[in-house]
Amino acid sequence: MNDYIHRKIEETILEASKYFSVIAVSGPRQSGKSTLLTQLFPLYEKYSLKDLNILDYAKNDPIAFLNQTDEGMFIDEIQRCPQLLDYIQGIVDNNPKRHFALSGSSNFEVMKNLSESLAGRAGVFELLPMSIQEVTGKVDLDNLNQILYNGLYPSICAKKNIAKFFYPSYVRTYLEKDVRDLLQMKDQIRFTKFLKLCAARIGSLFNASELGAEVGVSSKTISHWLSVLQASYLIMLLPPYYENIPKRLVKSPKLYFNDPGLACYLLDIETPQQLDRDKMRGAIFENMIVMEAIKHRYNMGLEGGVFFYRDSNQNEVDLLIKQEGELTAIEVKSSMTYSSSFEKTLTQIEGWIKTPISKKAIVYSGDFENSSGDINLINYRHISSIL
Repeated sequence: MNDYIHRKIEETILEASKYFSVIAVSGPRQSGKSTLLTQLFPLYEKYSLKDLNILDYAKNDPIAFLNQTDEGMFIDEIQRCPQLLDYIQGIVDNNPKRHFALSGSSNFEVMKNLSESLAGRAGVFELLPMSIQEVTGKVDLDNLNQILYNGLYPSICAKKNIAKFFYPSYVRTYLEKDVRDLLQMKDQIRFTKFLKLCAARIGSLFNASELGAEVGVSSKTISHWLSVLQASYLIMLLPPYYENIPKRLVKSPKLYFNDPGLACYLLDIETPQQLDRDKMRGAIFENMIVMEAIKHRYNMGLEGGVFFYRDSNQNEVDLLIKQEGELTAIEVKSSMTYSSSFEKTLTQIEGWIKTPISKKAIVYSGDFENSSGDINLINYRHISSIL
């Protein structure tokens, strides 16, 4: 694959494959799952359940389907035939030398069935769109508006598609397939409005009652719809950080999309130039940086560990990353010009949080960088240096 862009998660998956008979990769549509597994396990025989004939075979005779080869087997779109997982369990229990690679686009279906059928037998990973570190040298990272508008989906980064064609098709496919399958929904217009209103709330606290009033549905319906967006990886909820863990779980999370380009499309931003005058530019930039932190954790095979801080006095820090009992505190600013006011919350944070803070940084769009002081000043292109 000459145009293959290597992913940071590769090393983690290959290490896990030494210990698990089954490797499963889930994530949003078109995040590169199939390409990744084909690259990592080139000798596995691949069967895509997108092919209706293969799907029919798998459903009607799963044992024969799974025993077509004694070698490794890669099954793409496993969520289309989740009953295969029970049979895979039996095969690997009887013969641990059999190996399977599985990919799926629906978090809810894949993870629910994996946890029930393959507990302790499968290494499960989540693959999001490309990270800035992964596309360094592959795309022009100097033009921030262009990055935010294009987003970081593999087909765009590999120049196989462009944003103005990719995202309308992506959302249409999502609404027609994933939403229909997960919700059996008739009122697609209201759901589309809900999706766009979520985009307008990037970086804000999630409020189901407020959204329900605007869309014209109950807060219970909004919460259900949000769970569908999470299950299909379109939206990520960033939890608040509290040192009293039960308290952390009941406070409102912040809402972000999996990709800035997708957010731009849902916000009706039609060109990179429009971002210069759009009031959401700062929130979209923050969205990109928050997702970089989440991708970094996923790529190491880790879950959670990424938070924001806000207390009752409205003191706030954009991003906290917890590793080995210590925190990295990050403030995100879309400005190209540094201001000493950017450091205000970072100089005060030790008074709010008892957990040791090992690193502090301001991530912004300016070119001047400084790592000599207590607070690092970092250009967004080098965000990986602080994660």
